[in-house]
Amino acid sequence: MAIHEVFMPALSSTMTEGKIVSWQKSPGDKIEKGETVLIVESDKADMDVESFYEGYLAIIITPAGEAAPVGNTIALIAETQAEIEQAKQKAASANPATPAPVAQPVSPSPVAATAVAATPTPPKNGRIIASPRARKLAKELNLDLAILTGTGPNGRIIAEDVETASGRPVVAPTPSQIPAPAVSKPVAAPTPVAVPLGEVAPMNTLQNAVVRNMMASLSVPVFRVGYTITTDGLDQLYKQLKSKGVTMTALLAKAVAVTLQKHPILNASYVENGIQYRAGINIAIAVAMPDGGLITPVLKNADQIDIYSLSRTWKDLVERSRAKQLQPDEYSSGTFTLSNLGMFGVDKFDAILPPGQGSILAIGASRPQLVVSADGSMAVKRQMQVNITCDHRIIYGADAATFLQSLAKLIETNVQSLTM
Repeated sequence: MAIHEVFMPALSSTMTEGKIVSWQKSPGDKIEKGETVLIVESDKADMDVESFYEGYLAIIITPAGEAAPVGNTIALIAETQAEIEQAKQKAASANPATPAPVAQPVSPSPVAATAVAATPTPPKNGRIIASPRARKLAKELNLDLAILTGTGPNGRIIAEDVETASGRPVVAPTPSQIPAPAVSKPVAAPTPVAVPLGEVAPMNTLQNAVVRNMMASLSVPVFRVGYTITTDGLDQLYKQLKSKGVTMTALLAKAVAVTLQKHPILNASYVENGIQYRAGINIAIAVAMPDGGLITPVLKNADQIDIYSLSRTWKDLVERSRAKQLQPDEYSSGTFTLSNLGMFGVDKFDAILPPGQGSILAIGASRPQLVVSADGSMAVKRQMQVNITCDHRIIYGADAATFLQSLAKLIETNVQSLTM
């Protein structure tokens, strides 16, 4: 018999604390080995945390809505019902000045306590992925989630799936009973969050992660190079392929990825013992989140994937990023980043280099311009401004300039090759 501590898990290499979105079990509930106990918000995603042990949830130390540092004890699991009271006393004795549960680590007992009781698990074959409300409804209706097919992002079982399978209507909770879901919608400017003027609004987990990354970027010596690219051919190609589900984002990512094949130093990064040349070309693309902050879903091996598959993958990534369902590898494995504010009408801007990468390309809007050619003739052409930010420890001005020349040549004279 023993009392097990549930620690706040590290869901990514950069995570220093996690916020508990919800507890899937209540104190006194029976817990099976491998069963989801809680959902934790890491830097940029919500992930299920499962128990390594069978027992009873004795006491919750960090309640839903609160955050705790990685490694802190957030709950205690008793192996038997008889040990539940003992676990409560243990938590109280660890915090004598605060009888109510608080987010403080519990001092382990060398006799009774066993460390590491839970671990995050990413979705995988054979594992049931379901929303908290879907799990609750299935329990109320005595319905086995294993027999359902999820219609949510990435095959996630949602409440509507449970309602459909149950064959009888389920009263939906009122808006005041559940938080507003993160819904998939076209890329647009994030809606400003209403806060009382004159007050300090605390940052969410994602915004704090952005702060840490930006502070890390201050130590990197960077330089910037701008270039003007004519986009008449690219715009025409997009009009032809839009009805087939191809996005401008996928076209730009594909163009950059193909160009990087000829300029591997732009896809490399600085490491302590030299230059890390990447085996794959993984294009990260900045996406604004509805509740603040940004995330960079990654199109892996973008140079090797056809434009139609790339567009479908991008749509899926954006939907799951807004629902906070991306796995760490899907937003932290980028080797080169795109930031496209041109969709908001921005002419040009400079982007901040992400940690662990050598380059980021800022893309402005494509606009009609009066262009004078070498022979003095004039014509109206659509052009966009791009600015690349590079790590000067490994990339030099000539490297950035020749990369931009190659990118411009591809877009201006050979854009149809992106569909091959």
